[in-house]
Amino acid sequence: QQYRRQMKRYNTLLLGSGGREAAIAWKLSQSPLMDKFFIAPGNAGTDIFGTSLAIKPTDFEAVYAAVCEHDINLVVAGNEDPLVQGLREALSAKAQTDGRELLIVGPGADGAALEGSKDFAKDFMGRHGIPTARHLTVTKDTVADGDAFLASLKAPYVLKADGLAAGKGVLIIDDIEQARRSLREMLAGQFGSASAKVVIEEFLSGIECSVFVLTDGNGGYVVLPPAKDYKRVGEGDTGLNTGGMGSVCPPPVADDAFMA
Repeated sequence: QQYRRQMKRYNTLLLGSGGREAAIAWKLSQSPLMDKFFIAPGNAGTDIFGTSLAIKPTDFEAVYAAVCEHDINLVVAGNEDPLVQGLREALSAKAQTDGRELLIVGPGADGAALEGSKDFAKDFMGRHGIPTARHLTVTKDTVADGDAFLASLKAPYVLKADGLAAGKGVLIIDDIEQARRSLREMLAGQFGSASAKVVIEEFLSGIECSVFVLTDGNGGYVVLPPAKDYKRVGEGDTGLNTGGMGSVCPPPVADDAFMA
């Protein structure tokens, strides 16, 4: 107890409103380093762990105002939207100007681009020799190239909005003519600005899972347990993608050999 009293304690602000943030809030609230805990905007699942603030995570002025009002010294970004838009840079600049000590969990916009742009991520994987499905990025001006690339693939056809679409920007289509129509609908704004560019991708059949790694940016890292997402609604994966539904963690497929 005496040791714990001597440790620095953190007034913490968690950004986000999804199931992921509920899980993060549950675990953060157990830390002996936690002092006051706020979630913006939070949800019914986070209310039992901290105080909800009616703030959009992408409203950086409002987020920093909350940092000042509640003497926050740790900000945790739960979802990717604010990170892609430059949350880390915006808060760091304001804190530095004010001489405020502020730790931020989450990458800068350059690192977040791996999640924020599928075209960027594909290019990154190509440059670094990371295996990935065959693909082509298409815009309104290169639809004909997209049609030709679709013809080179076997069904089903995968269309992905380049930007963030709340986990719903992926279409998997069995018919090539429908795929061509859907490509044009996406480029016309089906997913807003997120589908101004569309990545057409070779379909790979199999089991997927996500492996999350926390890094300090200087070579230190820790691997978290893998998780498997279930996106398609309806029995037998028959429907459209959702934002993802819950699962056990870690999934049985991710045994020691797989992780190695």
